Amino acid sequence: DIALTKVEGTSAFLDILLKERPRLSKFIFTGIRKGEHESVTEKIKLNRGKVITDALIKNTQLVIKRYYADKGFTNANIQITQVTDSIKANNAAFKINIAKGKRVKIETVELTGVEKIPDWKVRTKLKSTKQMRFGRIFTPSKYIYKKYEEDKVKLIDFYNKQGFRDARIITDSVIAKDGQHIKVMLSIEEGRKYYYRNITWAGNYLQKEKLLNDILGLKKGDVYNTEDLEKRLNGIPQGDVSSLYMDDGYLFFRCEPIEVAVEGDSVDVEMRITEGKQATINKIILNGNTKTSDHVVMREIRTLPGQKFSKTALIRTQRELSTLGYFNAEKIGINPVPQNDGTVNIEYTVEEKSSDQIELSGGWGGLQGFVGTFGITFNNFSIKNIGNLKSYRPLPAGDGQKVSIRMQASGQYFQTYSLSFTEPWFGGKKPNSFAVSLFHSSFDNRGLSEKYQQYQQYSQYGAYGGGLGGLGGGFGGANDGYFKNSGASITFGKRLKFPDDFFVFNAALSYQRYNVNNYPLIRAFQSGVANDLSLGATLSRNSIDQPQFPRTGSSFTLNVAASPPYSSLRPIEKILGSSEQDQYRWLEMHKWMFDASWFTPIVGKLILNARAHMGFTGRYNSKLNYSPFGRFILGGAGMGAQGTYNIGSEIIGLRGYDEGVIGPNRSSGGGIAYNKFVLEARYPVSLNPSATIFVLGFLEGGNNWGNYSEYNPFKIRRSAGIGARIFMSAFGLIGIDYGKGFDPIPGLTNQGLKSFTFSIGQQIR
Repeated sequence: DIALTKVEGTSAFLDILLKERPRLSKFIFTGIRKGEHESVTEKIKLNRGKVITDALIKNTQLVIKRYYADKGFTNANIQITQVTDSIKANNAAFKINIAKGKRVKIETVELTGVEKIPDWKVRTKLKSTKQMRFGRIFTPSKYIYKKYEEDKVKLIDFYNKQGFRDARIITDSVIAKDGQHIKVMLSIEEGRKYYYRNITWAGNYLQKEKLLNDILGLKKGDVYNTEDLEKRLNGIPQGDVSSLYMDDGYLFFRCEPIEVAVEGDSVDVEMRITEGKQATINKIILNGNTKTSDHVVMREIRTLPGQKFSKTALIRTQRELSTLGYFNAEKIGINPVPQNDGTVNIEYTVEEKSSDQIELSGGWGGLQGFVGTFGITFNNFSIKNIGNLKSYRPLPAGDGQKVSIRMQASGQYFQTYSLSFTEPWFGGKKPNSFAVSLFHSSFDNRGLSEKYQQYQQYSQYGAYGGGLGGLGGGFGGANDGYFKNSGASITFGKRLKFPDDFFVFNAALSYQRYNVNNYPLIRAFQSGVANDLSLGATLSRNSIDQPQFPRTGSSFTLNVAASPPYSSLRPIEKILGSSEQDQYRWLEMHKWMFDASWFTPIVGKLILNARAHMGFTGRYNSKLNYSPFGRFILGGAGMGAQGTYNIGSEIIGLRGYDEGVIGPNRSSGGGIAYNKFVLEARYPVSLNPSATIFVLGFLEGGNNWGNYSEYNPFKIRRSAGIGARIFMSAFGLIGIDYGKGFDPIPGLTNQGLKSFTFSIGQQIR
């Protein structure tokens, strides 16, 4: 208030009376569940001590109403009552009453004017605006205004992609039928469908029109689609017009398509090019690598100072940084910054993520007792900083080396240890890798004999013990044998430049020693010592965009491993006439394995992955038997075929079937040839780097043969199912699948079928 208190001559005296607005002391919710309080509080962002104004009350109401409208509660009523605080002077509390009401659902969606495109196809583009019908689960029919507005834009975009450049929504109405149902009415004017007639170029002094037309890939009569045109000009790496210029340094290249004539259903387009000047790279700026050393990142960067700017090199660098596995692939930033002198600085921004993995598990294995597993992998290790205590966080890291240690044991019965080290840039100057690995496994039944005898004393274990005896005493009882396998390998790899620099060649020298004593699980070699010395070569190509959830690219691997042809050094008659132990003292074999995988988007985020896998073992002399070791075991998750059955074998999964049931009897060591084919559709649930999650559906089939006379790549055991994968940086890839096998195996328990398979720390091969 303003009051005139007195007047003296020409002077007036005023009293200005002020009353401070109250401040917010607290707020409470009514009408909603306690579980919703936190979510609403985060949205309204009310801080205690705020001055209470009409605008504050109104904005709070609008934010809450919008929050519930986005959840389908379009008619939510929000009332805010101001209550004076009796404790704090000039303070007040908000009592926020929320009446959500019922979700508003779309009873019908009425479309008019839809004539040139099927009605059902138009409705599929209204992804979040669906009318009620029985059985609708995954796309509920609730009405959300924001989603409805987005759907209208997407609908016109769809028409434009089909060539209807003039398509528009004439009217749209949302009619309330009652407090719970609405009717949506859309009137669409499709217009005519347009086609390209003449495409001309202007401003292209460096490149000929014919080459530009070939790269653009459009011809007279093609459907006029502005989005597709933009991708052909500026979107497809190494396949668009901009890459032609930018890969030659023309960073400032621009191409603007202009409609110069529209006659009937035909459009003439002129491509107006501004070529600009060539730009060279001035310097590289790297941000965000708080753990990984600069040199580890810089050696993967394909844009070097002094080189001409290249768009393809930028995209390739993004891919290389992603496949390192040290950074969040979704947040690798690339920012070219032009300089006044015609050069360009390129700024790379990365976000570190944990790449180390740990495996820790335990379980009870019947006769074996407790089975414990510990494994740890450091994927970004630094061996040079082992003596620097300040670098331990908890171990020295940042130089891109890999160290892996794994131990698994069940007392004396089963023990396995492995250690490996990999240096991806041996010598530090070239991408030549060096790796060394050591391992030892021991399966010893002698410690189980007493347990077996104890089990036999109890009737409840009689059937179990009898089953074990039927397996030939492999778990004790009638057998006190052991199996020991030790080995080491050295691998040298080189990144190739031909046919392109996605190719890598690896050469490996490996040695394994098998020490077997009265162990029946591989009948062809139950006692003796066998040595396996082999030289391996691997040629691989990997252009997959990122490891956790690939969207594009492919990979293939061809691996050949061969031992020396010992049989050519000794008369074959002497070899055949010697004991079993002498025949296999030095294993003689060659093995060929091929794996291929291909990724491509189907629609949106849905990705198709096609895979093919095959393996073959061979011998130098047809008079000799195939080696009992190094064979193939097929079936299950690929984690191991029922404990000891995987000794000295390659384990390949096939979902929908039990572990290792496909092919020859497992006691023979497995098959000598296998095929496997997979089709998988993947959809991401979360691309968070700390927990990447995707679901999948699969079709796959495979088979395993014990001799080549029966080999038939078209005779496979088929399965189909669904599954999910979770990639956690600490544990690797965790997967669970539900599959149905379509070709039961007679004579086996459950006909060899198994619905659920579980995997951890591996891609299913």
